[in-house]
Amino acid sequence: MIIDRRWAERNLGFDPIATPAPTSTFTVPAAASSFSLEDLQREVIEFDSEAPEGKEFLAFTTTTGLSRYTDVPWPKGLAPKTGKAPGARVNGPLPPADVLVVTWTVDEGHALSRVITPGKDSRNDYRAYTHNFASISKKMRPGCPALQAKRLGAYWTTEIGGKSVVVFKSDSHMSQDGPKLPNIDMWRQIIGEVLPKLVITTGTAGGIGKQFEVGDVVVSPIVRFDCISKFKSKPFRKAHYSSVAPKTKYFATAKKLFKANAGQLPKDNTRPPSIVRVAPSALTSSVVTTDFFGFDTSDNHYHLRGLGDVSEMGDAVLGLVASQMADTAPRWVAVRNVSDPQIKAEGTLKQQAMLAAQIYKGFGRWSSVCSAIVCWALIAAE
Repeated sequence: MIIDRRWAERNLGFDPIATPAPTSTFTVPAAASSFSLEDLQREVIEFDSEAPEGKEFLAFTTTTGLSRYTDVPWPKGLAPKTGKAPGARVNGPLPPADVLVVTWTVDEGHALSRVITPGKDSRNDYRAYTHNFASISKKMRPGCPALQAKRLGAYWTTEIGGKSVVVFKSDSHMSQDGPKLPNIDMWRQIIGEVLPKLVITTGTAGGIGKQFEVGDVVVSPIVRFDCISKFKSKPFRKAHYSSVAPKTKYFATAKKLFKANAGQLPKDNTRPPSIVRVAPSALTSSVVTTDFFGFDTSDNHYHLRGLGDVSEMGDAVLGLVASQMADTAPRWVAVRNVSDPQIKAEGTLKQQAMLAAQIYKGFGRWSSVCSAIVCWALIAAE
């Protein structure tokens, strides 16, 4: 699938270039007029479909909010069981668990919490995580999301098939924290506290290649850096890392469970969402972590093709940290849903970026429901 402005008009209800969304629908108001790649990147991270600007966006567009979410008909004995409020851990470490699941943007958090911590929302209910924030935040640049939130993230617990899980919505981001990369410190700390057997990093991504549609999920034990901007001088700038193949016993079930909410995905989708499994030995498949707001275009502007299946801005940090931990590292996997497929190379690059950002705002939460269900499948198979 190649996305153009006509696709946006059919599926979002407006053409982001000819009839742009009002400034009131933006979390980062400057992004509405500047089309700055940095502003649009921040817009994607912080856009909240349940905040006032999100409700303004939903009123302007034809897309739907998570109030339309339909509870998933889980197999008997495998429904997520949301934990009670975490114990006396104010400013303390995360609790230990079998699995650690980490997501990143505000709307990814909403979707993931709906699916695997039913009854608790990542924004409104999760416990703030501030352990060692004072020291780690010294490495952060002014104005980054974690400094604004005064925390590293928020978390809750759940149980799936007898496996204990810590669900963590991060406010620390490789793309936002600054050149000292305190996101590495955060990863080391939360893994060291939870001591999980499996770590899952999950969220939205841009599809690389026209084979992807909104809602497809890539499950990859390979992550790859493609740093050509902020971190182009770092030794890891082109590094890749691999873990072992994840357990896929419940993937067929997960695909069936997509159906409960598939009606909220774009009407131009030609098929149900698919699950793409990347082999640990794959050469050209992976989750690609860029240090710029990159996305696949029909003219391959950012040269992403041949590097992987989807692009995003942080997962390879987990691979880097795991490589530094060596034999003490847990198994890990990246689970990324396609929130914006390949973009047609028409107009300016900034206009293409605006198109990608608005598609995310329309469907990022719904595609994240798909990846959250895949996270459930991975945990249930443990």
